[in-house]
Parts: sequence; C-alpha cells; structure tokens
Amino acid sequence: MTIDAALLRYYRAVGEAFPALGPDADARAVRNRFSEVAKAYAKDRDDPVTAENIEIPLEGRTLAARIYKPKAARGPLPLVVYFHGGGWVVGDLDTHDGLVARLVRDSQCAVASVDYRLAPEHPFPAPCDDALDALIWLAEHRSRLGFATDRLAAGGDSAGAHLAVVAARGANERVAGLVSLQLLLYPVMRRQFESPSCIANADGPGLTNEEMKWYWTQFFSGGTPHDHDVRAFPLSEPFERTPAPAIVVAAAYDPLYDDAVELKRFLEANGGRVDMIDAPDMTHGFGRMHSQSEAALAWLRRIGERSGELIRAER
Repeated sequence: MTIDAALLRYYRAVGEAFPALGPDADARAVRNRFSEVAKAYAKDRDDPVTAENIEIPLEGRTLAARIYKPKAARGPLPLVVYFHGGGWVVGDLDTHDGLVARLVRDSQCAVASVDYRLAPEHPFPAPCDDALDALIWLAEHRSRLGFATDRLAAGGDSAGAHLAVVAARGANERVAGLVSLQLLLYPVMRRQFESPSCIANADGPGLTNEEMKWYWTQFFSGGTPHDHDVRAFPLSEPFERTPAPAIVVAAAYDPLYDDAVELKRFLEANGGRVDMIDAPDMTHGFGRMHSQSEAALAWLRRIGERSGELIRAER
C-alpha cells in the first residue's frame, strides 16, 4: 500500500506555502513554523466537545492545561491525560487541539491536554518531570474536577507518547494500578537512526531522520543521561510492576515505525497487554492531519473508539 493521496497533497501544499527553514534555524524558529502550519490548516471545530483552560500548580512552576469533555456526557467520565508531540521542542495546546477534540468525541472520555515545558530551554529531564507530576496532580484532583476515580489513562503522540510511557510507569510505581491504560500514537522510544524503518523513511514525509536527530540533540542539550535512565530511554530497563495495558499506533511510512513495534514487544515481554493499530497508508503525525485526509480521520476515529472501549473495560 502507498501513502494516502490526500496526505501527499497536504505535504505538497505545505511545502509550497512554507519554504524550508535554513540549516541554522533555532528552536524558536522551528517552533514558530510548526505553529504557523498548524494554524493555517486547522479547521473550525463544530464538534460536540467543550474545552476549558486550567492551571496545574506544581513545585517551582505552573503548567497550562486544557480539559475537554463531550457536551452530552452524563456522570463522571474516565480521564485521559494527554501529552502533545513535537520532539520535546515544538507543539502546544493549540497545535494539537483538533486531534485531542477528535479523541474526546470518539472515546466519549474527558481529556486533559498538558502544556509541559519544552527543550532546549528546559531540556531533559524537565519534560519528563512535568509529565509525571502533572499526571499525579490530575489523578489526585479527579474527584474535585468531576472525573471518575477508578479509570485513568496516559496518552500522547510521538515525543508525547514517550512522555506518556515515562509518566505511566512512574505513576504506577508509586501507586500500583493508578494508570489503567496507555494510548501511544507513533511513539519515539529509542535514540537510533539505523533501523529498517529509519532507513526506508529517512526523508519523510512527516518526519525525517535528520529532524529526529535534531530533536534528540535539543532534548539532551543539558547533558546526555545514562543509558539505563528509563526517563530518557523507556526500553532500557524491565518494569518493576506489570505495565498498564496499551494501545500502540504505528504508521507504516514513519521512521519511528520500528520504535512502535519494539515498544509493543517490550510491554508484552514485561507482562503487558497491547492492542496494536497498524496504519499501512499513514505517515508520522497523521493524527494532526485528520481534517486533510479522510483516511487519517478514519484511523483516528478507530483509535478513539478503541480507547473508550478499553478504558471502560472490566479489570
């Protein structure tokens, strides 16, 4: 199967409207460009979803977050704590607004999208610390915020999926079973660039090997962690406790496809249950492009519906 034709048209349009940045572009320039593209191709939402901005007060910093709920919901809803993608460097609540709202609509769950601190201004481990601390804070305040207290998921896309894995593991090591589901879209798990999928999809579209190298460099701009630090390299050490069940989403035309496969194997080797959703016509980041591609929308709808089923499943 080839890449969805609508996605290819989208990439061509972006390339024509937004000339490539030079090799010396810094994180601020890349961040601004990512936001410009997201804003240019965003569509006004008319979905049955509400959104409310809140603040999460943590030690030494306050994080912004946005809570989404289905308008027709009745009673306390399961909560998904979501971390946006963007290589730990770009992205925010607005760039991923459409993706998160669609997940809410299809899962019929509440989602709290967290605006964690970004590298290189806040390099590793700051994004990981923010993810874990925000997840714990939201778990502790579920009752006050009106959410179900027996169902909690951690989710994210790309680097956000990395943060979700780190946060879910840390939270369940503190309180066994606190996180009952992981939702992991095209996750980045390993700092390596020579796997078959990296080689086959080195030049994108959606993500290139060189871009991924740059993101890792920004993430570790404060110093490279130890090889066995699971906050940086989640597959480096076995779990102390059985990992939460997971939905792992892979895109065939993605340098990180093999990361998703390795994550699935790793979770299963540690006793976890994994639902793999393998999108053979998609590229990295397709969840944000669902307004441009009917195929991407269909995949995102499937992801959301399955998430709603699993988070409500009997344990």
